[in-house]
Amino acid sequence: MSGTYPSTPTFASLGFGSDQKTKKTTTDSGKIFTAQVDGQKWKFRASYPPMTRSNFAPIYAFIMKQRSQKETFQIVLPEISTLKGTVSSIVSTHSTSTVGSTSVVLKNVTQSSTFKAGDLIKFNSHNKVYMIVADATGDGANQATVTIEPPLRQALIADDTVTYSNVPFTVRLINDLQEFSTNKKDLYEFEVDFIEAL
Repeated sequence: MSGTYPSTPTFASLGFGSDQKTKKTTTDSGKIFTAQVDGQKWKFRASYPPMTRSNFAPIYAFIMKQRSQKETFQIVLPEISTLKGTVSSIVSTHSTSTVGSTSVVLKNVTQSSTFKAGDLIKFNSHNKVYMIVADATGDGANQATVTIEPPLRQALIADDTVTYSNVPFTVRLINDLQEFSTNKKDLYEFEVDFIEAL
């Protein structure tokens, strides 16, 4: 892994998406059969506002350190990585969860604290980032059951620490060619594509 992506200057826009492969077969009668392929990944494209050379140079230097698609690095996405719920405690898994599970019980979630659909979480034991797909609220036992997608790629043990705000993605660059342009005002324009590295 080769560091953490620079957080400044901030992106002008961010396109974010889920890349989930599905196999589909259509019969002559029109019936459709589908099968999900494991390996969902998050992909995103970031665009910057026009920048001075002094603002742009550290970004491009970091990009060069990645050696195109070779290295992986971490990035925290503004807004998307920020919790929308109200949880503020140190949260961990309550018990074990198996590969393929879409439901995880968390502990140390105080009563009435919430996770909101669309919040992201990451378990300390592996790099994958998951999305909470239904609101969840802490109960009287200080637990909350969260429903996530995609299904767990790796089994979880009890007491696995959970990151739920400023969630870092482990990513790599999508393209080998990383180019920028300059305009008549000597400002630099740059757009960059990332994909989650698993």
